[in-house]
Amino acid sequence: MELVQLHRPELKDAGFAPRIVWGRNDVDEVFELVRHRDYMLHHPFDSFVSVETFLKAAVRDPHVATIKLTLYRIGHDSPLIDLLEEAAEAGKQVAVLVELKARFDERNNITWATRLEAAGVHVVYGLVNLKTHCKLCLIVRKEPEGIRRYAHIGTGNYNASTARVYTDLGLVTARTAIVNDVTNVFNYLTGYSGLTDYQELLVAPVSLRRRLCELIERERAHAAAGRPAAIVFKINSITDTGIIQELYRASQAGVRVDLIVRGICCLRPGIAGVSERIRVRSIVGRFLEHSRIYSFENGGAPQAFIGSADLMERNLDRRVEVLCPVLDRNLLEYLRETVLGAYLRDTDRATILGRDGDYTAAAATDGTARFSAQDFLLARHTTDYA
Repeated sequence: MELVQLHRPELKDAGFAPRIVWGRNDVDEVFELVRHRDYMLHHPFDSFVSVETFLKAAVRDPHVATIKLTLYRIGHDSPLIDLLEEAAEAGKQVAVLVELKARFDERNNITWATRLEAAGVHVVYGLVNLKTHCKLCLIVRKEPEGIRRYAHIGTGNYNASTARVYTDLGLVTARTAIVNDVTNVFNYLTGYSGLTDYQELLVAPVSLRRRLCELIERERAHAAAGRPAAIVFKINSITDTGIIQELYRASQAGVRVDLIVRGICCLRPGIAGVSERIRVRSIVGRFLEHSRIYSFENGGAPQAFIGSADLMERNLDRRVEVLCPVLDRNLLEYLRETVLGAYLRDTDRATILGRDGDYTAAAATDGTARFSAQDFLLARHTTDYA
């Protein structure tokens, strides 16, 4: 990243203006909009300014009583810190979980936590023996009909710098079942809840592994019954042997499995009788692929989740992680058809993992031009898809 700061424009990608879902002038309208529909933010194609606007709306709105946030990698010059201080000084209840064990960011996070405490923010440092890696923001607002809550659930950190170069997703919603679950996760993080199952969210370490195994097994049952069955996961790494075995069994039962794994992959695809229906690809391009998406065909009634968890033992058993379902039909279609569809079509930056453990460049078929998923999404977000 330091190298890229050098003034050598001829060696760099062309600049772009990310789409702004809510601009700085939309503060007064955010809650009215989210109350009626879900929104998805896709960084860096959508500007992080929209996340800042969501939080700024909560800070400036006199009807907002409470703001809760998890902070993992905050960054060196975060505008969110100023907003949280402003909220506390305005008399709002502000609670922030700061993860002090975020590797390489320990010193930075301690500095921010100290500053927030000095401003009157209630700072929590997480659970013993568990690293808090989930990305959550909860807003509690007093409205004429009563208390209403709004939430942002993301795949990436609340960090304006990385949001310009990492691909990440964030869901903003007021759906009752989801915000109830987010509330219970915050209660769990502060020691006020021992809940082991949630209505909509998949939460590690209490239920995520079990629920993922159940969802994979459900695809096996659909395949056995002749119904549509397929799994597509977009993740950073897969090393957990239990999940790998579940995916092998799904393949053997007739489920088509596509894995888009940027980094470490301990699964071997294409082995006869074991994983012949599993395909694995990795995409390393202009932006760091960081979003996690879990998609299930579910017999023709598709489901998809986004969240903070990779398929590693540490994420499933030793961290607090959250996967959230995408229930809005338009956003679900965007995730499955537009986003995952683009990554599965990529022939520009994709490499394919063979059963021998080697990667080979994806080839364009039928003489067609190479297709870049990142370039496609970048071009698409110059127009409004909402």
